[in-house]
Amino acid sequence: MDGLRAEYVPGRPHPALARYVLRYVGYREHSAVPVRRRQAPVGSCTLILGLGPSLRLFGPAGPSVPVSFLAGMHDAPVITEFTGAQHGVQVDLSPLGVFALLGRPMRDLTNAVPTLDELEEPALARLAARLTDDPGWSQRFARLDAVLLRRLDESRVRPDPEITHAWHRLRATSGAVGVRQLADETGWSRRHLLTRFQHQVGLAPKQAARVLRFERAAELLVSPAGEGAITDVAAACGYADHAHLAREFRALAGCTPTQYRAEQS
Repeated sequence: MDGLRAEYVPGRPHPALARYVLRYVGYREHSAVPVRRRQAPVGSCTLILGLGPSLRLFGPAGPSVPVSFLAGMHDAPVITEFTGAQHGVQVDLSPLGVFALLGRPMRDLTNAVPTLDELEEPALARLAARLTDDPGWSQRFARLDAVLLRRLDESRVRPDPEITHAWHRLRATSGAVGVRQLADETGWSRRHLLTRFQHQVGLAPKQAARVLRFERAAELLVSPAGEGAITDVAAACGYADHAHLAREFRALAGCTPTQYRAEQS
C-alpha cells in the first residue's frame, strides 16, 4: 500500500495456551493517508491491545473508535480505518479459547467488538498499559503468556469435549460436515448440540460452517493457486457455481470476489 510504513513481528504463544491461542502479532504502522481494510468473517476471535491511537471500526455493531477491544465471532464484515499511527499487539484466539478465558456465553460477543473495559475483566483492561512499559516485543509476548496463563488457570470454565470435537471437525473440513453428522458423532441431539455450540462458540454450527467454508474460499481466492477463474475457487470449496460464491461474498464480505481480490493484493 502506497505511503504505508509498517513493522509486523510474529510471536508464538506458550505451549500451554496452544489449544486456545493461535498467534501473537506485534505491529507498528504509519500512513499519511487513510488506510481502510475489509475484515471478512473468519473462524477465530481477535483481541487488539492498542499501544497508540484508536482505530475506527464500522460493522454490524455500529461505528466505534476503540483503542483495545475483543472481536467475537462474526458473520458479517467489519471495516477498519486509520490515518497516522497504529501500534499494538494482535492476539488471535479460538472461540473456545475466549470461552475458556472469559467464562461467558459466546453468543453475547457474536458480531460485537466490546472494549476491554466493557468486558469487566480487570487483568485484560490493564494489559495494554503494562505492555506499553515493556522494552520490546519479546517482553510483551512473555507478559501476554503470563497474563493469559494466569487467567486460564483462574477460570473454572472449559468447553465441553463434544463441542471441542464438533468445532475441530468443522475447522478441519472447512465446514463440510453437516449438523446431523456432528450430532451423531457427539451422541447428542441436534437441538442440544445447537444450544451448547452457540453458547461456547458464538455461532450456530451451520453458521460456523458457512463462515469456515467462506474463509477457505477467501484465502484460496487471493493465493497463487486462486489466480485463475473464480469458478475454480467455487468448485474447490463446494459452492454450486460462480454466482453462489458471489452471493456469499456479498453477504459475508460486503463485496464481490473480484473486488475482494483487488483489495487484498
